[in-house]
Amino acid sequence: MLSLVALVGQWWAIVRGLPEGWGEVRLRLTLQDEAQAARASALLGPANPARHGKVIWLYVSRLGGGTGPELVHRLLRQLYYERIDGELELVDVTEGAATPLEQPPPTLVEQWDAVLDELPADWSDLWAEVELTSSDYLERGALMLAPVNPARAGKRLAYRFRVARLFGYGASEEMARRCLERLDQEGITGELRILHALSDTKPVSTQGPVWYVGGKTV
Repeated sequence: MLSLVALVGQWWAIVRGLPEGWGEVRLRLTLQDEAQAARASALLGPANPARHGKVIWLYVSRLGGGTGPELVHRLLRQLYYERIDGELELVDVTEGAATPLEQPPPTLVEQWDAVLDELPADWSDLWAEVELTSSDYLERGALMLAPVNPARAGKRLAYRFRVARLFGYGASEEMARRCLERLDQEGITGELRILHALSDTKPVSTQGPVWYVGGKTV
């Protein structure tokens, strides 16, 4: 059975697991059928893939002069746009020059865990924002975030949502994290921010605190 995790997410998971100082990697991409593999091979053309049946081989180098990690990211996104999914596997890796690799940006779940670590232990309510890195992510991002009731932040590529730790209006901490994890699995990237945070609130006959922003309540 092919992985349900989007190919971009699979790729960055592979990158994070590579040894420091890696030079080149060989990847195997397995598609559902040969017709899908033929289309995928065409979209991956700039990476000079090799194809046999429903299996595509890719070579990625961080040494320059070849297919780099960012190019792989962009090409795999093209497969995602055409609803082509598959299983991406690391076949082998070779060491290269000891030059630092530009690390992929932190995942949204990693950002979520980091901001929670900085909050006081008794935090109770949050108003959070996820700003996406591409307008291509808006429609799919809204679907993945649906359980936290996201709201667009004007014309910006951002969604905002509330989190209630113990009770009151807002998604639970666990649900918020799960939705961000779903974005990561889809290869959707962005920046997470906590816009407002409150501690130890105790609503009485209300659903929770109200923030006034731009003359409106949120």
